[in-house]
Amino acid sequence: MSCIEARGLRKTYGTMVALDGVDLRVEEGRILGLIGPNGAGKTTALNALLGLTPCQGELKVLGRDPWTARDDLMQDVCFIADVAVLPRWLKASQALDYVAGVHPKFDRAKAEAFLAKTNIPRDKKVGKLSKGMVAQLHLALVMAIDAKLLVLDEPTLGLDILFRKQFYDSLLNDYFDGKRTILVTTHQVEEIQHVLTDVAFINRGKIVLDSTMEAFEGRYAEVMVLPENAAAARALNPLHERQVFGRSILLYADADRARLAELGEVRTPSIADVFVALIGGAA
Repeated sequence: MSCIEARGLRKTYGTMVALDGVDLRVEEGRILGLIGPNGAGKTTALNALLGLTPCQGELKVLGRDPWTARDDLMQDVCFIADVAVLPRWLKASQALDYVAGVHPKFDRAKAEAFLAKTNIPRDKKVGKLSKGMVAQLHLALVMAIDAKLLVLDEPTLGLDILFRKQFYDSLLNDYFDGKRTILVTTHQVEEIQHVLTDVAFINRGKIVLDSTMEAFEGRYAEVMVLPENAAAARALNPLHERQVFGRSILLYADADRARLAELGEVRTPSIADVFVALIGGAA
């Protein structure tokens, strides 16, 4: 069953085209990373999915039209922007009170159980907590909501690497159960690659890549070659080439890995590597 299904999604603001014929299907129980440069259409796409802006085309989220059935839809959706959105004057205990009052599927007992594993003082204001504690509080709120779809928009912006890792590890181990669907946008691509089941690139309002991670890892390959093999490697039509310590690294789609192995060391590129190859010069 599909959780998100978009066909020919289009949104314009005057003469600016924010979404240009977007087709996207996300099955239930998947974790999709939506990756794109600033101004690519990510925010507009999220707003459409959350019923915050109308679009041309067809769009269903959990079987509903987000624009006409938003109130009903949001009972099964949880949206989290970066952790800095929690009001600084709010105490930790009040944050639980607030979410319990606005989301019908918030399980306070589950949030309390998660917070019990932390050192967060319940009577301390958010503004007085460390960034790590704010991230933990945010996690407690997120994981206590029994949502079918979790939308994360740059959820770890401003956190150091330790707490970014903790956020995604907790999300994967304590929240994701194979039935919930998660959509995450972030610029810190390499930190989330290990949790994704699917990836999509968006640029200039168009989806330029939409793939499962299994297919992604099977399709793309990189080879590092010595100078004497560079010409032969370039003859195989790489998507991208870069130089590292005097060696050429060339990236390919649908290449013969056995042939590449004759030229140098072959590896599977990261999402970031392929993103640069496909979008770097066109962003």
